[in-house]
Amino acid sequence: MQMATEGFCMHKSWGFGHITTVDVVLGKMTVDFSGRPGHLVDLSFAPKILTPIAKDHIEARKATDMDGLKQMAALHHDDVIKVIVASYGNLATTDKVKEVLVPDVIDADDYKKWWETARREMRKGGHFKVPTKKTEAIRYLEEDAPLQERLLNDFSSARGLKARLPIVAEITKSAGDITDKPETARVTLGKLDEEIQSHTRTQPALALEAVMARDDLAQALGEEAGESAPHEAAVWATEVKLSEVVPVMPAARQQRALQTYQAINEGWPQAFLGLITQVPARVVGECAELLGEAGHKDELINEISQLINHHEAPGELLLWLVKDKSGDFSSLLTPEAFGAMLSAIERETSDEKRASKLRDFLLTDPKFFDTITSGIDIELVKDVTRAIQMSTCFEGMDKRSVLGKIVKAHPEIQSFITHGDKDKAGKQSADTTLIVSWASLESKKLEFEELVQKKIPANSKEIEIAREYGDLRENAEFKAAKEQQKVLMTLQAEMEADIDRARGINYAETDTSAANVGTQVTLTNVDTQEREKIALLGAWDGDPDNDRISYLTPMGQAIFGSTVGQEVELSLGDETRRLRVESISAYAA
Repeated sequence: MQMATEGFCMHKSWGFGHITTVDVVLGKMTVDFSGRPGHLVDLSFAPKILTPIAKDHIEARKATDMDGLKQMAALHHDDVIKVIVASYGNLATTDKVKEVLVPDVIDADDYKKWWETARREMRKGGHFKVPTKKTEAIRYLEEDAPLQERLLNDFSSARGLKARLPIVAEITKSAGDITDKPETARVTLGKLDEEIQSHTRTQPALALEAVMARDDLAQALGEEAGESAPHEAAVWATEVKLSEVVPVMPAARQQRALQTYQAINEGWPQAFLGLITQVPARVVGECAELLGEAGHKDELINEISQLINHHEAPGELLLWLVKDKSGDFSSLLTPEAFGAMLSAIERETSDEKRASKLRDFLLTDPKFFDTITSGIDIELVKDVTRAIQMSTCFEGMDKRSVLGKIVKAHPEIQSFITHGDKDKAGKQSADTTLIVSWASLESKKLEFEELVQKKIPANSKEIEIAREYGDLRENAEFKAAKEQQKVLMTLQAEMEADIDRARGINYAETDTSAANVGTQVTLTNVDTQEREKIALLGAWDGDPDNDRISYLTPMGQAIFGSTVGQEVELSLGDETRRLRVESISAYAA
């Protein structure tokens, strides 16, 4: 009744629905879902699969008053957040806000700036409690509190230095709106100094991050750190390894950490050369920039060259190299470097971690293969092509895409690839090709698309959420999501291979001179004289209950290629049947 009255609902899988008609006589309601307009739902079944939502729910307002919602988002950012919080309650995380608003209400390119303004309005208004973690919900408070009071209360109640740092960042951003800066400095700076000193040896990365956060806060409040306050040099003086600190720090702090290490350690160039194999591509770039500015570019080129020649360069280092292909290190992008990339991708995808940023980049970058094969001998181009063909890094459609990029850069290589494919085909048995109808092939492609674009991303999101639950060794949700990931990845590989092998045919054009795929075959059991009529169809069109069988089944294989009057044998376990082909005609769907 509530659904019929409000006119809107939510489906667990299909999302928001607009109820357009309710027929109590037939017991049906019509619901428009995104991509599924006019979907009929049985009234008795509706409460089990649908959740009613109010007319002022954000999704309902998007459906009925998009212009008004856009105007609200433009003029009163915090009012939109209030609507979302009221609509989703404990699910109203910062990620949910973005999911709801982009791109329907706010363009993706404008969202970052919009969200910064919205956060500022929420802080100043005093009615919102914005969490520091993306997985926690935004809360709306009926009674407002002064900004300074709220921030200092949050700072004092935070448990430990790690929990305090996001609040320090909030205070720093809000410094312009704080009324009593000296009092804020008195409460925060001393406490931070105390905790930094206690973490310098036990958690140097956290201590270094806290030093930077404290300095930013002091500057924003118009104060200076005291003479006895701990500084970056105190952290590095503990002789902690650079590789143990920089990679685990927030991305925004890593460059500053490198600069402070450079300033106090004479052996920093060698340390940076060792670090490039242990950090993300972006930090590799920052190390390269600092080394280059100090005159150590040749040493860096020599180090990377040795790593490439020994196929020991990690994926992130090579990813930085290919992204910087027009820069000072372009001379390193050679066919040998591509071989090192294949080795790195194989290492990255050899265990449960199947994702590889390097592989994804090579698949999407339009100029990479042109760059590494530019100006080289055609025999070296063939070597690169052969390496791609033999590698397990790219499969199915991905391998075709990569080879296509090679052909685009070097059209003359097409004959080499085609000749190789013919040789390969000659060695394979005929049954490696799947004969399918065009309709079933299209259906399989749609199923594959849903798997890749919806199910696998949804599983990845489940894994990320499960990580937040704590210790992965005892995390049942994480283990379940990872097991599901294995199933989905296996299914993806199988479907991709099947689609790659599939050859679509039109049943209406089937040759009926023999029992081919797309024919109706009448058979007589020679021993019992019983007759049966079956449709011999493609690999994915079988339906035994309706006398439609795939040509890959035992019976399909037995009669495939037979002609009228011919007798064939069908073995089913210990039983052998002798069947005679009486007639063959075109299959009519």
